[in-house]
Amino acid sequence: MSRRPPAVIVRHTRPEDFDRIIELCTRVYPNSPPWRRDQLQSHLTVFPEGQFVAIDRDTQNVIGMAASLIILWADYEMKGDWRTFTDSGMFTNHDPRGRTLYGAEVLVDPTVQRRGVGSRLYQARFDLCRRLGLLRIRAAARLRGYGRHAARMGPVDYVVKVVRGELEDPTLSFQLRHGFDVLAVVDSYLRNDDESRNYAAVIEWLNPDIATPADVQGRDPRFRRPKPPGR
Repeated sequence: MSRRPPAVIVRHTRPEDFDRIIELCTRVYPNSPPWRRDQLQSHLTVFPEGQFVAIDRDTQNVIGMAASLIILWADYEMKGDWRTFTDSGMFTNHDPRGRTLYGAEVLVDPTVQRRGVGSRLYQARFDLCRRLGLLRIRAAARLRGYGRHAARMGPVDYVVKVVRGELEDPTLSFQLRHGFDVLAVVDSYLRNDDESRNYAAVIEWLNPDIATPADVQGRDPRFRRPKPPGR
């Protein structure tokens, strides 16, 4: 089978994409309820700029999607769950006064994973954050690989090993390679997610246009990235 990267167009989500997003969600999470049409419509109503799809230019299929909203971080607890940060997936808590773009979802079709689609969606988010002059992107990376290690180590130890490069997590490792840093580990971020045992890592990407050294002060040293060799 060819591993040629698909010719991808990343654009803002439209109502005509909803059915294909729901189908995509079903393929990615076959054991979880997919996004509903009323949720997807609410995303476009409150913050259309934050919703993206990746389209295969040859087939016109939706092969990826990203959904986000702006929040006023002071209104939330660091270790809040997905339902709280997204108002149960409706995004009606979107607050343009905030300085934080919250990444609620990124999906990539399993048949084209590791072929650059996720990177294109993340780049669209980075560009949006910079264009709007927001300080940062925050999200929670579900610890997709943790279930295989849960009998031998706790979730914090697992995240530390992933940050150090001693373990590879299908979700968190990808995000670390794209410039995110870990801030905390959260219990019960999702419900009934056996792969992660419901754990997630709170992650942050700072806008290089406006971030200052003060914006990284107070981070948990356990999650500090190791320095590259020779430095």
